[in-house]
Amino acid sequence: MPRPPKPKLVQETPRAYFYKPRGIPMSKLEETLLRVEELEALRLVDLEGMYQEDAAREMGVSRQTLQRMVTEARHKLIEAIYAGKALRIEGGTYILQEGVGRYRCGRCGELVTPGHGRRRRGWTCPICDG
Repeated sequence: MPRPPKPKLVQETPRAYFYKPRGIPMSKLEETLLRVEELEALRLVDLEGMYQEDAAREMGVSRQTLQRMVTEARHKLIEAIYAGKALRIEGGTYILQEGVGRYRCGRCGELVTPGHGRRRRGWTCPICDG
């Protein structure tokens, strides 16, 4: 049985969830899916200019996990741009940070108390167990 994915801490969700090449109807486009936590990893490392170790700490993951997310996200982004695919940003396993010490489940939107299951089992949502 595979290990359940550990939710990543995300500070903000994107303002737009879909990008497509101009002038091409959606029915003729393939899609590339970029998970919300992959976009957050790109935002922290590439946009904010954080070191990977600091960005990993911010997201509550190891530096190796962050590196893997950044590499996958860059690959997906370049593939979508180069091949003229639509880019959809959604899904993943994340917990949305809402101010200091406040978090919200990325799956169901339920408020997650600080440290709820963080040390022993990773972040868990009391409603959807995500």
